[in-house]
Amino acid sequence: MKPILETDSDFICDVQAPCFQTLTTDEVELVRASKTQVLFRKGDNLTKQGTFASYVLFVMKGLARQYIEGDNAKSFNLRIIKPGEFVGLSSVFAKNTFNYSSVALTDCQVFLVEKEAIAQIIRQNGTFGLGIIRRYCEQNSNLFDTLRTVMYKQMNGRIANTLLYIDSLKAENPEIFQLLSRKDIADFAGISTESAVKLLKSFEKDGLIKLNEKDIAVVNQKELLEISKKG
Repeated sequence: MKPILETDSDFICDVQAPCFQTLTTDEVELVRASKTQVLFRKGDNLTKQGTFASYVLFVMKGLARQYIEGDNAKSFNLRIIKPGEFVGLSSVFAKNTFNYSSVALTDCQVFLVEKEAIAQIIRQNGTFGLGIIRRYCEQNSNLFDTLRTVMYKQMNGRIANTLLYIDSLKAENPEIFQLLSRKDIADFAGISTESAVKLLKSFEKDGLIKLNEKDIAVVNQKELLEISKKG
């Protein structure tokens, strides 16, 4: 993790993202006074499950993987964090600790904004607050969908669902599959790495996908959707 100063060449103009456009001049100054711009290198943890959360992260550039850590070194991947997304919003509304871990898949440039500043703006700016609450609800809705997948779908359905989700990010991030290991893909589906490898090879044999080293190309999206639905 490396702080980025305004004099640095890789500094990104601050508070220009759409979600900040509803702020008043005073609120913009509050965010600027309460934030630090940081570069997380690939492999760095943006958040660590269970640690104290004094700030909310806003990702400006790069991709990260959000996951829950379980017992016996097991983990379950929740989503890919993209530019323009907040991380750690739950610390504003609920606990003072991070509910999950997140790790940089690429170099990530991030704002660390003191959560009290975010909370103050939410209280006084209804439009901004509505946007934050909408984002928080969308994240919760995605978590419920993930829970349904893990609870009610068989392994075939889980891995098909995982492939479709990751493939949906490929248009903007062509290298997305190459950033993920087979274990990462297995952890999205909630299955063992060995099972994931076997299913991927089976899907390739059936003409649903094409494996090219770490990259994966979806060949038959319609059939994958059917497998995902049937579970």
